[in-house]
Amino acid sequence: MTTATTVERRCDACGRDRDPRFLFQTRRGPIVKCWRCALRHRPMLTRSLMIAAVIGTLLVAINQGDVVLRADWPRALVWKVPLTYLVPFLVASWGALVNGRIRS
Repeated sequence: MTTATTVERRCDACGRDRDPRFLFQTRRGPIVKCWRCALRHRPMLTRSLMIAAVIGTLLVAINQGDVVLRADWPRALVWKVPLTYLVPFLVASWGALVNGRIRS
């Protein structure tokens, strides 16, 4: 029984004993990762980037569309547009991590 507990406490990505808490479903089956490896889980990051690209573009078009179409852009767009893409990325990533969390 101690070996099962030891195996469960190891991260499938880095193999270290880091109290893994996140479960991801892959084609090969479920894998358990620690929080550091979960933040770098490539399929989750790819999905979050796609969501951010679609939702961020829609939000920029809705909120800043008239300003973007003009010839002279205000300096505020330098920080507003990246934040408009960053927020959906963070929300999608956070949602994936919360939904993939193993509850003890």
